Amino acid sequence: MSEEIKHDRRRFLATSAMTLAAVQLGTIGSAAAQSSKPNPASIPPIKPGTNKSFGSVKQIDAGVLNVGYSEAGPGNGTTVILLHGWPYDIHSFVDVAPLLAKAGYRVIVPYVRGYGATRFLSSDTLRNGQPSALAVDTIALMDALKIQKAILAGFDWGARTANIIAALWPERCKAMVSVSGYLIGSQEQGKTPLPPKNELQWWYQYYFATERGRAGYDKYRNDFARLIWQIASPKWKFDDATFERSAASFNNPDHVSIVIHNYRWRLGLAEGESKYDDLEKRLAEFPVINVPTITLQGDADGAPRPDPSSYAKKFSGKYSHRLIQGGIGHNLPQEAPQAFAKAVVDVDGY
Repeated sequence: MSEEIKHDRRRFLATSAMTLAAVQLGTIGSAAAQSSKPNPASIPPIKPGTNKSFGSVKQIDAGVLNVGYSEAGPGNGTTVILLHGWPYDIHSFVDVAPLLAKAGYRVIVPYVRGYGATRFLSSDTLRNGQPSALAVDTIALMDALKIQKAILAGFDWGARTANIIAALWPERCKAMVSVSGYLIGSQEQGKTPLPPKNELQWWYQYYFATERGRAGYDKYRNDFARLIWQIASPKWKFDDATFERSAASFNNPDHVSIVIHNYRWRLGLAEGESKYDDLEKRLAEFPVINVPTITLQGDADGAPRPDPSSYAKKFSGKYSHRLIQGGIGHNLPQEAPQAFAKAVVDVDGY
């Protein structure tokens, strides 16, 4: 169920819900390949956790990375790129991807640098977690896959990446779904102190600023991630198997370095790379996003997040905000896959 704040009269309505049973992602691609046009009527209800895996993971050199990614749906369908955050991985979209593939979309779900099967091509490359670098990774992946334009949809780090691309490369972004709204920030903004109650929500960021924090995350990364899952999604009753499927991606040899650098960079405690300086200057101006956008928020999200009223004016194109109810936390696509998939289909019709 969702409550929608309308910012434009045009709104896409799905005509009916199909009752086809969900199937494993590995069989979705061939079924959807019969049609290259998205069929928004085919976003059926699905029980979260219906699907367990993506099957095979593909690899491709893109920019400074060899990217591991999953793909589903017809190769000539409208492309949707699903972007995960921390401490999560591509399994956040394990139920979303088959829904979109069955609706006729080509779905790409990449591991972010430092996660899963994604690796740096050179040992000399700085293990850089700054937000603009992650956005450039996605552009490089699109180039490698010869994708000129895509719908971008993500949460947490992934939503920030989608925001950055939509703001700086709008010609590459057909539309966007962003959990937690407008997440573009800057190092200067990160220096601004917050009220104590708000600072408390960022406790792990300050922990990561210390060498003890780095060592602690390295030693207890799975325990740490599980704790964040519980705090950020207090009503989500995930089981051990669900967690372990995502936790396996944290064994990436660059995972700790990327995570620590990301949070230290935000506080101005770590340097980025000069090749991203111009991008960061543009982002520090908090640019308005003009691509069609739907922002989402779970009603039980325990993670730090801005109030929707604070960022509505950052979206100058067709825009709406949806509150997803039912005890939905921060990992919204995995907790409410139908609502997330429907937002992708709906924003495609804006």
